[in-house]
Amino acid sequence: MAEIERAKRPFWIHQIVEYLVGIGLISASVQLPDPAAPALLGLLIILNAAVARGSAGAFRLVGRRLHRTLDLVVIGVLVFFAVQPWFSIDATARLLIGAIAFILCFVWFYTDFAEQRTRAERRAERAARGPRDSTEIGRQAGRAVGNTVNSLKRWKDSVGAADSTDSTTSVPSSPPWDPPSPGTTSE
Repeated sequence: MAEIERAKRPFWIHQIVEYLVGIGLISASVQLPDPAAPALLGLLIILNAAVARGSAGAFRLVGRRLHRTLDLVVIGVLVFFAVQPWFSIDATARLLIGAIAFILCFVWFYTDFAEQRTRAERRAERAARGPRDSTEIGRQAGRAVGNTVNSLKRWKDSVGAADSTDSTTSVPSSPPWDPPSPGTTSE
């Protein structure tokens, strides 16, 4: 199966969006004639975000892989409540629930669900690689200096191009910090 190339956002952003969407659905349900279903769905979204292992997780009970599946279940429940004919839900609430399902689907698609290694695992990996040698340190320092010089040259070229196109600015013959040459009087 071909992998779709997309920019994946960090998992903590996914959790924060779920919290905000859940709170938004609950607060919007207060204005509806029958707020029970949208409020419970908002609570479901918040609980789903809270139980996931991540930076913004409150309880951290389930891993990211299971949370990915639970997100699809929550989206399915939202779509079901948006289109089902058995419970009496206001048309505005149905539209709101459907829009929330679309937002969560979009957020789900652009989220990186990869499990992060623990700090101890990262330290052990770094220790296994051994200390950095002088060649690697010198290469990194040279690249840093080269990148800085190149970015300064690009900045200088862009400033010079902007000055040559601006015809209203008059350039003084000498910079203002130069002292006057001998024999000249200052006014």
